[in-house]
Amino acid sequence: MGEPKDLRISFPPGFLGNPSATPRCTAAEFQAGDESQCPNASAVGVARIEYGDGIEIESTESPVYNLYPTPGYPAKFGFIIQKIAPVTIDAAINPNPPYNVIAEVTNASQAAFLIASEVTIWGDPGSPAYDTERGSCLKGGGNCPVSIDPIPFLTLPTDCSEPLTFGLEADPWEGSEPFKGQASIEDESLPAGALSPTECESLEFGPQFSAEPTSSQGGSASGLDANVDVTDAGLVSFGGRASSTIKKTVVTLPEGMTLNPSQANGLGACSEAELARESADSQPGDGCPLNSKVGSVEAETPLLENTVLHGSLYVATPHENPYGSLIALYMVIRDKELGVSVKLPAKVEADPTTGQLTTTLGEGAYPIPQVPVSHFRFHFREGPQSPLVTPEQCGSYEIKASFTPWSDPTSTFEESSSFDVTSGPTGGPCTTDPDPFGPGFEAGSTDNHAGRYSPVFMRLTRSDTEQELTRLSATFPPGLVGKIAGLGRCGEEAIAAAKARTGAQELASPSCPASSQFGRTLAGAGVGEVLTYVPGSLYLAGPYNGAPLSIVAITPAVAGPFDLGTVVVRLALDLNPITAQVEVNGAASDPFPRILQGIPLRLRDLRVYVDRPNFTINPTSCVEESFSALLFGAALDPFSGADDASVQLSDRFQAADCASLSYKPKIALRLNGGTKRTKHPALQVRITPRPGDANLGRAVLSLPKTEFIDNAHISNPCTRPQFAANQCPPGSILGTARATSPLLDEPLEGLLYFRSNGGERLLPDVVVSLHGLFDVVAVGEVRSKKGRITTTFNNLPDAATSKIVISLYGGKKGLLVNNTNLCAKPRRADSKLVGQNGRRLESRPVVAMRCANRKK
Repeated sequence: MGEPKDLRISFPPGFLGNPSATPRCTAAEFQAGDESQCPNASAVGVARIEYGDGIEIESTESPVYNLYPTPGYPAKFGFIIQKIAPVTIDAAINPNPPYNVIAEVTNASQAAFLIASEVTIWGDPGSPAYDTERGSCLKGGGNCPVSIDPIPFLTLPTDCSEPLTFGLEADPWEGSEPFKGQASIEDESLPAGALSPTECESLEFGPQFSAEPTSSQGGSASGLDANVDVTDAGLVSFGGRASSTIKKTVVTLPEGMTLNPSQANGLGACSEAELARESADSQPGDGCPLNSKVGSVEAETPLLENTVLHGSLYVATPHENPYGSLIALYMVIRDKELGVSVKLPAKVEADPTTGQLTTTLGEGAYPIPQVPVSHFRFHFREGPQSPLVTPEQCGSYEIKASFTPWSDPTSTFEESSSFDVTSGPTGGPCTTDPDPFGPGFEAGSTDNHAGRYSPVFMRLTRSDTEQELTRLSATFPPGLVGKIAGLGRCGEEAIAAAKARTGAQELASPSCPASSQFGRTLAGAGVGEVLTYVPGSLYLAGPYNGAPLSIVAITPAVAGPFDLGTVVVRLALDLNPITAQVEVNGAASDPFPRILQGIPLRLRDLRVYVDRPNFTINPTSCVEESFSALLFGAALDPFSGADDASVQLSDRFQAADCASLSYKPKIALRLNGGTKRTKHPALQVRITPRPGDANLGRAVLSLPKTEFIDNAHISNPCTRPQFAANQCPPGSILGTARATSPLLDEPLEGLLYFRSNGGERLLPDVVVSLHGLFDVVAVGEVRSKKGRITTTFNNLPDAATSKIVISLYGGKKGLLVNNTNLCAKPRRADSKLVGQNGRRLESRPVVAMRCANRKK
């Protein structure tokens, strides 16, 4: 090997020196003249060197001095070979695990050809045992006592599980290849293991721990301050033994103190590649993105007197971190002046049921370096986007910490620290148990003109002091309905697939077809003034829990760097059979999710937009109505709906400009069958509304005086309980009905029944019972006035129809009986049709029939 240019010696992890143990020598003193003028008190050892010119070999001794370090290094040592060749040794901390000490000689002098060297560093430089070798006395003779504190200069590792191994790398000035090798500190002249650490199990270990959130308000955004203090008198006392260094720390927050969804708003993450770019002299943002920083860290070590090392805490990229976990942190400590760069991952585990947090630093293959630390301070940022939320209830809470020593990894040292929650959110009174529940509710259409298509919105809100929302029932105003015709469906397979996908997958390629989407959502989660909003989509799906249709709310739970999967909430959708009002049945619907992968959502703001073009249409009645909602909140047990609180809320709604709607439907009647007296003709009534007109609200129809009700057919009407149970006797069936609507793909069809009315009227009611996608029931009140049968349908649903056909049976099943020959002359009915906007159309339509000797 050629003459050495650069030398690099790596020390075992935990094998450390204390440059603060002695005074330091300045560069000017070290390089003054032929001999160093360094103070004797700065001497820390002796270098013995063999050198020569290739023919003759000479040897010399030189004191080793503790020098002021080069920028970028924590320590520096130096000695001079025979007055002409200064040699300096820079001590650095390895920027990569295991963060051991590395001694470097760079550009070694060629003034003397180095053959061999032996450098001895004293364990206690101030000891009188070295007075004759110290500094100027090494060559000048005599004693050179110093008055410095007897502080140990070297400390062995506190881990006895591995032998002490040194590494050497050397680069020549020219010629040969670089040399790399390893050597054990063990010498053949010593018994095996003589200089390896022993008796680690007897080392003291007792870190002190304290921690508290930055806010004492319950249920509020908060940072966290945590401190670890280690008193280690043996480390700075010659003859004593240092305490064990910390290998692993586990901190468990109390139940109820969880992650804050608000922090995800604008939060970034640090990838492993970005972490690798973090170095002692990198600038903020060169490595981990600035928006991934959630806190800071400070560290002090007795080995660097009056020095505080500063660092940052970053959110690691979910799942692409050393632990492959959803939540992880990177602790990065950097000091450009000292050349220190330490990067450690921390694993964060959130209980999937309660959200309780456990953070581990030093897990597995990433232990805390064997460097004595007298003080650690972790600070997680405060403010509206703090990473944590305090427990909701006032009281005392405990943060637990477990420390594992390097000296005995099988043992742990337990500590705890308590803090108090003294008020409710925003400093108000402490919350009750259960919390109050008074959420906000608003709803409406963006354009309330009667009969127009318009987007519809709904919003649910709550404050931090209120119970969390768990589910909802909702009822739209009469007449505010959706056009189902032409709208696709999201199938069961697609819904199941959505539940199994990541949020990113769902965003890239929605599971449900676009033809089934009719709206969107925006969910705001978190606490305090700043929430994290996540968009979602609303799709129409098939039957669910007894309802004929369902709404599928699909939300890719992607917020900041976190992907919590795809949230699927299915809501049972039905139509009120009497009013045709749109209803969401909360009892048959899925609850709102409360926690995802250990992160409580804390839903505060839910916005629903039904905005598919030409989907929702306004009523044609301008009577004041309302949106209503029954909201449920988590009471004492947030994981059970058995004790949920509920509150009924409403928001006024009224359509406008109903008078501008026309109303000119057509009505036609026809009697089929026997026309002679005592015959039972069949009756068909056909109503044909015009598109764009107001909807039918009331219908009054008086038959010609020629028609009576055959009393033989009214002796067995259907009772109301029988009708409700769908068990009407066959004899109560009077005919059929069919309604066609532009809002539905298929018409509604059903039967006409004679149904008892509870005694309010002499004659039973005629009830139209329609079935199809939805059930609709219309009740006609039958009266005999001035010898004419009059049927009145009041309060008909405000829903668009294109044709209504009602057919009464004739013959043996016929309800009507002729009291004269129908063909004697034209017969007219009286009709009064009233639109939902109040417009009337009164007419006397001729009843069509088949008569042999006159025109029909």
